[in-house]
Amino acid sequence: MTRIFLLGYMGAGKTTLGRALATALGLQFIDLDCYIEERFRKTISQIFAEKGEEGFRDIERRMLHEAGEFEDVIISTGGGTPCFFDNVEYMNSQGTTVFLDVPVERLFIRLSIARHKRPLIKEKNDEELRTFIAEQLGKRLPHYSKATHTFRADKLEDKRQIDMSVEAFRRQLGI
Repeated sequence: MTRIFLLGYMGAGKTTLGRALATALGLQFIDLDCYIEERFRKTISQIFAEKGEEGFRDIERRMLHEAGEFEDVIISTGGGTPCFFDNVEYMNSQGTTVFLDVPVERLFIRLSIARHKRPLIKEKNDEELRTFIAEQLGKRLPHYSKATHTFRADKLEDKRQIDMSVEAFRRQLGI
């Protein structure tokens, strides 16, 4: 039975690497945000608007515990998931946790391309975005660092890099 939880800041590549890993390993892939949206038939933004952050984080915790019972799965968590409740401890007790470590500058490049899709950053100019990423990452690192493994995920920009990262990930974790 395999259960791997991917942790990291938005834009770290949790979904990109998670999907590729799941395919390579023959495992199910779950993006926790998508799982929540499917279960509640609402977008994350709608849930935030209706219930506030506290209400969303409670839902997120419950859905993490639900998905965390599945077997032979890779779960991509939301960027904030490890920072609330006992979520990191829970994930560590259920399987292998991997922090996808990506430098601020690489996160900035990835997020500036997809900024319009992300409500927290869509209105920020480049300077504000770079500062926001650095500050938020700094606050979240103590939570991310509780993962059992850290994997450098700065090379996920094309299929070749993704394939190489999948192989490197497998070697690092011995799977």
